[in-house]
Amino acid sequence: MNNIFIDSHMEEIICRIDNLTPNSEPRWGIMNVAQMLAHCSSFQDIAMGIYVPQRHWLGKLIGPLFKSIIYNDKPMKPNSPTVPAARITDEKEFEFERGELKRKLRAFQANGPEKCANRLHPFFGKLTPEQWGKGTYKHLDHHLKQFGV
Repeated sequence: MNNIFIDSHMEEIICRIDNLTPNSEPRWGIMNVAQMLAHCSSFQDIAMGIYVPQRHWLGKLIGPLFKSIIYNDKPMKPNSPTVPAARITDEKEFEFERGELKRKLRAFQANGPEKCANRLHPFFGKLTPEQWGKGTYKHLDHHLKQFGV
């Protein structure tokens, strides 16, 4: 599984983000491309500890049992559920959201794996830095595939 903390994997993701256009259409789901970028950006806020949403009781109960979903080699399924804190329904501006996501990804990588050692995923619970790196890549890959890049 690729890991966002590996430079070549990060650059691949950045190039794919740069290949999006305001007219990119989703292959599944209800978000437009700007909303998807904002969604991924909000997930980065969680991964970086900028925003710490409350953990849902169901996540506390069964999240740890299923957390390999976030970092294993199996692709995420279209229309996978998301945490409420990362749901985006309002209109967003494409260029702003693309720039914000790239800025946050670069900051996340520059901070290094050790900065996310004690971060809790709102559903899956505690992840190791390696799991955060793989999970971040996997989440971005899923949404970039959603928009054909």
